[in-house]
Amino acid sequence: MIIVDDAGSFLPAMNHSPWEGVTIADFVMPFFLFIVGVALALAYKRVPDKLDATRKATLRALKLFCVGLVLQGGFFHGVRSLTFGVDITQIRLMGILQRIAIAYLVTALCQIWLKGDDDVDSGLDLIKRYRYQLLAGLLITITYMVLLYGTYVPDWEYRISGPGSTEKTFTVSSTFTYFFHAKNISSSIIDDSRTTRKKTDESRTDELQNRNLYQVKCGVRGDSGPGCNAVGMIDRKILAISVMAIVTCLIGLQYGHIIVHFQKHRERIMHWLVPSFGMLVLAFAMDFFGMHMNKPLYTVSYTLCTAGAAGLLFAGIYTLVDLYGYRRPTIAMEWMGMHALMIFVLIACNILPIFIHGFYCGEPNNNLLKFIGIRA
Repeated sequence: MIIVDDAGSFLPAMNHSPWEGVTIADFVMPFFLFIVGVALALAYKRVPDKLDATRKATLRALKLFCVGLVLQGGFFHGVRSLTFGVDITQIRLMGILQRIAIAYLVTALCQIWLKGDDDVDSGLDLIKRYRYQLLAGLLITITYMVLLYGTYVPDWEYRISGPGSTEKTFTVSSTFTYFFHAKNISSSIIDDSRTTRKKTDESRTDELQNRNLYQVKCGVRGDSGPGCNAVGMIDRKILAISVMAIVTCLIGLQYGHIIVHFQKHRERIMHWLVPSFGMLVLAFAMDFFGMHMNKPLYTVSYTLCTAGAAGLLFAGIYTLVDLYGYRRPTIAMEWMGMHALMIFVLIACNILPIFIHGFYCGEPNNNLLKFIGIRA
């Protein structure tokens, strides 16, 4: 995630896809959510007191959500600014940490309350034991698909500036042609249902123009205007990212169950590889037939593709480290995994660069970053 944020400007493959398709960067957050699910399966392997476990999970998620509000809500104004503070009417509610907190909480509750007592001797037994968790994920997915592809959106227009200060006007028609592309439906889910018609009409032209020219970046690294918030409070991606992020976390949870219930390496690896390849095949099939991979909308095909890739990578690392004993090459990753949140807060949220940048001589440009040769 840190590499994506800092290297995306000069390595296109390390930047997020503006709309349809995926790049390396688009796998980062789903991988993180996936491993959160795996960890939850191990953390809540035994739950003697469900109410106490629920209270602790809720408190932990609330803490993470509040940390996200402070770090990614616009309170800090970036590395090059020594000012801070945010208008609460413009605060960014749904940053990365907030979405992870929501996915963590829902997945933890599923693990605490939605599991059976069936003995597990095979893959089918595993499905039977955790059938209610799978059903919850399926219901979330179906509900999201109905909203994404079934919401009616009136025809609307937008303008793009051309050469010589000319403007081209385009009309997006709510016809069957756009049904599977979700290009106009997305505005209904992320825009119309979260703001007034007047606010929408005033901001839609500028927002869509920006969307067609570049990827809008929100929060500390970008703006907090109409492209990021509706009515100044609701992040435009709240429904798309948060809902399907839960599904990614639930998929990781099932991979963690395999560690709990199967002891042999071969059994674990096979139970990881089969669903991983299955999700990848299904994802590319959906993309081929029109339900494209799209990170801003967190489509089902994108969810399956990233979860399948995460499963393969997880199985590969497990084979390398646990089966063949090559632990030394992964020591650095192990350390980063143990301190993931702290590293993310200090570096990815710019807390450490802002702290270093705050010590200067005479004027802000003469700071420690400049002294050690880092442009800031």
